[in-house]
Amino acid sequence: MTPFGALEWSIARRYLRARRRERAISIVSTLSITGIVLGVAALIIVMSVMNGFRTELFSRILGISGHVVVQAADGMPGYEGLAEKLEAIPGVDRAVPYVLGQAYATGNGGATGILLRGVSRKDMERTPLLDEHMVAGTLKNFGEEEKGMVIGAGLARALGVTIGDKVTVMTQDGPVTPFGQTPQIDNFPVIGIFDVGMSQVDGTIAYLPIAEAQLYLNMDDQATGIEIFSDSPDDMDGLKAAIAETADRPLYLSDWRQNNRAYYSALTVERNVMFIILTLIVLVASMNVISSMTMLVNEKTPDIAIMRTIGASRGTVLRVFLMVGLTIGVGGTLIGLGLGTLIAVNIENIRQAITTIFNIQLFPPELYYLTQIPSDISSTQTTMVVVISLLLALIATIPPAWKAATTDPVEALKAE
Repeated sequence: MTPFGALEWSIARRYLRARRRERAISIVSTLSITGIVLGVAALIIVMSVMNGFRTELFSRILGISGHVVVQAADGMPGYEGLAEKLEAIPGVDRAVPYVLGQAYATGNGGATGILLRGVSRKDMERTPLLDEHMVAGTLKNFGEEEKGMVIGAGLARALGVTIGDKVTVMTQDGPVTPFGQTPQIDNFPVIGIFDVGMSQVDGTIAYLPIAEAQLYLNMDDQATGIEIFSDSPDDMDGLKAAIAETADRPLYLSDWRQNNRAYYSALTVERNVMFIILTLIVLVASMNVISSMTMLVNEKTPDIAIMRTIGASRGTVLRVFLMVGLTIGVGGTLIGLGLGTLIAVNIENIRQAITTIFNIQLFPPELYYLTQIPSDISSTQTTMVVVISLLLALIATIPPAWKAATTDPVEALKAE
């Protein structure tokens, strides 16, 4: 004969089952909060990095290339007078005539294809992205009587050259002789090296004085085109109409949206798709809220019945469980907001630490065009993420809360 009766064993079993149910509810609730935290944090981090990438990429691209490129079929003779007219258009910051050509360059053991770009010294100094990112040499002697070349840091490394070294440049568009067209070969000393942090620019472009580039590329007194830098990059249609009206000749106009359509479209699509995909993480976490709240309602059914019998209305029960579910949603959202913001602000430091510790390259500039991971936290997008997270948590709480509110106290107490 055991010292415990059937009632004691029944109570003990009910207690152990209740404890197991409470632990299960606690585990599911923790998973729900963790899912919301990770979803919100991932959304903020990814959207911030993609915004930063877009901002940095276009600021660097448009810092080198104009917002509107003006070209003409006749090689644009008299380009200096046309540039002055275009620069006088309201909203135009500067008009930069340029000469552009492809060439093959060799240095101290290195060789690569380059883009030769001829501009005046005044226009070089009026390009902040270049003038402020000179890592060796200066633009002081650019365009003086002694010819010289300004190149990017990536190109300098590829050619194995530094300040004072000579770069041999060869192009197939040389002078025409009785034996045919011969290659054009010349040597240019390096007088400046810039590093704008964009591998596509630093590794390919070499600047020459425009007169020197015209002589080397056999362009006489002509220009490849004129780049227009605008005060309002978003108003391209109005600017192009003003340029066409001001010009005294037929021109071909293309703006930065057309010239960088691949980058612009890819970044826009990727940002929208990533937002949708990562929102699904928050949605899945919200489904866990339904699970934990349903388990809680089932566990507290006797307590709900007692509350109803002592006068609590269905609305009161509904509000109680809505508050419980929203506590999970608000807590997870706020923690995810703080975690995501913290990581987004320090994303580059984190990358450098991981690279140093594990000796791996997380952000190769050859693939991403930038040497650092950019981050730009948008208050509008962050607010949208928080609102979506709270809204999904509220929607996920409604079904179990409604089930609790519609519980019949008589049937619940009978079951007990």
